[in-house]
Amino acid sequence: MTIHSLFLEDIPAAKAATPDILVVSRVFPPEPGGIQDYVYNRCLQDPSRAIVLTAAAPETKHFDANQPFPVYRWFVPKFLHDFFAQAGLWGGIIKQILYLIESWAIAIGLFFRYRYRYIEWFHGYDFPALLLLSYLLPIRYFIYLHGDDLLCTDRNAIIRALFTHTLQRAEGVICNSNFTRNYLKTHFQFDTPIYAINPTIRVEKFGGQAILDAPSLRADIRKAHNIPDEAVVILSVGRLVRRKGFDRVLETLPLLLAQNLDVYYLICGRGAMEAQLKAIANKLGIEQRTIFAGYVPDDRLANYYAACDLLAMPTFYDAQVKSIEGFGIVYLEAGFFGKPVIASRLGGVEDAVCHGENGLLVDPNSSADFADSLLLLCQDKQLRTKLGRKGQEFAVRQTPHSIIYQKQQKPSG
Repeated sequence: MTIHSLFLEDIPAAKAATPDILVVSRVFPPEPGGIQDYVYNRCLQDPSRAIVLTAAAPETKHFDANQPFPVYRWFVPKFLHDFFAQAGLWGGIIKQILYLIESWAIAIGLFFRYRYRYIEWFHGYDFPALLLLSYLLPIRYFIYLHGDDLLCTDRNAIIRALFTHTLQRAEGVICNSNFTRNYLKTHFQFDTPIYAINPTIRVEKFGGQAILDAPSLRADIRKAHNIPDEAVVILSVGRLVRRKGFDRVLETLPLLLAQNLDVYYLICGRGAMEAQLKAIANKLGIEQRTIFAGYVPDDRLANYYAACDLLAMPTFYDAQVKSIEGFGIVYLEAGFFGKPVIASRLGGVEDAVCHGENGLLVDPNSSADFADSLLLLCQDKQLRTKLGRKGQEFAVRQTPHSIIYQKQQKPSG
């Protein structure tokens, strides 16, 4: 498969079977993340049709070369990766401009190489590049929206007008959840068909279905972190940012311990809030019950899902940065391992969690509601088993992305 290049003259020759869909995404595996897996799963559904264009990331050469479709990456020096992460607002603006220019330029070069007919643009960010491409090239396009990218386009009247025009020119708009779809229909006026296609988990990254039969996974993690076999383990997985609600779980832990529950809290992820979360755990006196596992790669994450008894992710809308949970793939991943979840009744989460079936939904503004639900699941093993079994059914549901190309099929919404 092909490797990244900024310069058009370096673009490798196409394969014999010419693909016809350019898939453009800021993020892509092997970098971990929900959107990364969403894009990757889509490409795997039609590998003979897909050409991927994405941003450069560390250590991708081997991964890209082993894909059943060509992968191109626009150039991002390592020092810029560090700068974007540390520079706050200005870093985000510079990143936006750089990604917009590079994705636009290389997309043009790839058109003359492959003569692709469609573009699937996997985010609302950088949409001016997509709009311009639609005027310059004889292509049709689809745009995917995830929640946060949609909120960002609603901040400025000019950006909003351009974005609405981009939606109007599209062949279809694909939302990752019914929440995103409903928000779009309520706040923007256009006639383009809208589809809701939920993300799905890629079981291969955990080792496939066979991994569910590996009894040692649970024991390995519990032994490594000195957690008794009979203890109740709560797990959270994700970037350590404010809206994920890690602090809310920490603040509830003393209440569970006061009920004589032998409970531990495992946190998988890294991010800006790590020091703050550790300080909260120390202040509450639960540092011996809280394990910060840091970044955990997919092949090890399976062990953590197996080791836990439930997943708790009480996310909320962060008004400061206009950020909301657009879906939440971790809820399905936990379900794949037969684990129930506690989540907030908010954003796209309700597409992933059905209250009373594969988990419990709580009021994101009520700490008491969350505490009561967490206590219930920690105390009731039968309920955990019941919800977890249903979660395994939810985890393998899948909608083919090919429906967006079937004109005769009525889209959802």
